[in-house]
Amino acid sequence: MKLRLPGRRDRTEAAPDADSTTHLVKAGGKGRPTPKRHEAQGRRPGPPPPPPTTRKEAYKRMREQQAAGRGTARAAARGDQDHLPARDRGPVRKLVRDVVDSRRNAGSFFLFVAALVLLGNFVPNEQVRSYTVALWLVFFLLIIADSIFLGRRIKKTVLERFPNQDHRMKGLVWYGISRATMVRRWRFPKPEVALGAQV
Repeated sequence: MKLRLPGRRDRTEAAPDADSTTHLVKAGGKGRPTPKRHEAQGRRPGPPPPPPTTRKEAYKRMREQQAAGRGTARAAARGDQDHLPARDRGPVRKLVRDVVDSRRNAGSFFLFVAALVLLGNFVPNEQVRSYTVALWLVFFLLIIADSIFLGRRIKKTVLERFPNQDHRMKGLVWYGISRATMVRRWRFPKPEVALGAQV
């Protein structure tokens, strides 16, 4: 005769039926096999390389990694979609970049005007300082007007080229305006259209 402690269940009662367990697993499955780790991460199987044993070998590996990184950066600067950051990918973003790069923008002269204003503040002449403040105010208003015109052109061009897509216009306009405030040769990705080109 078996003694049963209170609160304990018999193992035969607690063990679930194998058929019912298999049925539950199949019913709740995702319908495809779970990928292996190296397949999910896109890496080749195998152990990691051993650490370098000498400084020369470590320096060689570091140069190889830097060369690979520079190659990726150059491809991204050329506009290669596979190497671009997520915010710059897609044909719509490329169209916005082309619209900005095909025109002269007031924002691209920001650094030049800011340098003039800064130098004007060091001149010990009140009249020169007043002209400097007036120049800064006029340029600021010019940037606002130019940004409004650029935003309207971006909206119009995007809706003409991609009419059947749901666009986040605020994000696209801000993307174009922020690019327009940079000096042309410092823009990333690099401009692919000439000034005055028809986009």
